Amino acid sequence: MIRRPAFILALLTGLNFVNYVDRTVLAAVLKRVQEDPDLKLTDTQGGLLATAFLVGYFAMSPVFGWLGDRASDQPDSPWMFWQTRRGLMTIGVLIWSAATYSSGHAHSFWQMMAARAVVGVGEASYAAVAPTIIDDLAPADKKGKWLSVFYLAIPVGSALGYLLGGFIEKRWGWRVAFYAAGGPGAMLALLCLFIKEPPRALSKRKKETVLQMLKPLLKERLYVRAVMGYCLFTFALGGFAHWAPKYISAQYSTPLDHANYTFGLILVVAGALGTGVGGWWGDRSAKKAGANASLETKDRAGVAGHIRVCAIASLIGAPFALACLLAPTAQGFFAMIFVCETALFLSTSPINAALLGSVPTHLRTSAMAVSIFAIHLLGDLWSPPLVGVVADHSTMQHAMLLLPFAIALSAVAWWVRPIAPIRSTQE
Repeated sequence: MIRRPAFILALLTGLNFVNYVDRTVLAAVLKRVQEDPDLKLTDTQGGLLATAFLVGYFAMSPVFGWLGDRASDQPDSPWMFWQTRRGLMTIGVLIWSAATYSSGHAHSFWQMMAARAVVGVGEASYAAVAPTIIDDLAPADKKGKWLSVFYLAIPVGSALGYLLGGFIEKRWGWRVAFYAAGGPGAMLALLCLFIKEPPRALSKRKKETVLQMLKPLLKERLYVRAVMGYCLFTFALGGFAHWAPKYISAQYSTPLDHANYTFGLILVVAGALGTGVGGWWGDRSAKKAGANASLETKDRAGVAGHIRVCAIASLIGAPFALACLLAPTAQGFFAMIFVCETALFLSTSPINAALLGSVPTHLRTSAMAVSIFAIHLLGDLWSPPLVGVVADHSTMQHAMLLLPFAIALSAVAWWVRPIAPIRSTQE
């Protein structure tokens, strides 16, 4: 069994890395997918490929969250591994890896849509369950830092998806890019079965339905505010992530492989810098807020501290998102997007720490799952196809200008006041 917390964190981070490679490889080769003689996709259809993934992803997230909160740390039989959190993760990783590989075999729009939807189903189990295991393992005063390590895989994995997709597509075609992306996850998946799950507080209300599980979450005001801002934030990031390589190539007459390569490198550096600083800043903000609160409001004040870091990050990122889209040259775009991405990735660890910390312990998996459901249903489910529709009837630049506005609105939603001790029972 894998018992050491550092090894478990490394394994889960590695799988999250592969997760985001699988997500972004489509964006890297999207222009070639659209041009394929068998597919011949419009921008609207190209955007709907992202929506297909997200339908599978957000639709299954509450289900896996519900199962994760009821999973056993010690199943009755080794053959009942699927009843554990590690079993749910293993099944999910195998599903998404097989579906990514299958994306390379698509010869029609609907075949590609189906494959991307199944990728989302598999990723839903992992995204809902893995952060709760890390939260159980991390020391109380280092949860933000541990989560920042886990979520560092987002920019690095996403960047490799662009780099790998662009490199392979130029040499062997877009289909091979999906074949290459689908293999590593399957190889790592079985290692999850050997994780020694940390102890946790389990809910005694085993027979609750999914709808009954929602009620206490919706009563947590900080949780609701965190999710609201996250929806707007995800709307913007989803649009950028899906269309950026094609936008750069079309707007500045840049070769597609060069657009993927440069955008991917910027994503690695900016994402790593922002995620690392954000984890440190979130812990510092939460600690400072908690120190000024009463014992009864300390935890909630810490959550508010995490959320305020997210608000400040969006306030910084929004004007640079606008500036990059208005830049007259590719060099100007890359310079502005670097600052924008660094600022936006400051939110990665604090928002997830806030989501986990704002709810009772036994509802954390459900809280993560519901947040996943919400941010995609109300966020990036719509932004890629909306950008595609506007681009089909106007220009891609006009369509992309929707995204900085959403980032600015996320800052408004995330702006919460510090929690005063005298309001401990009413906030």
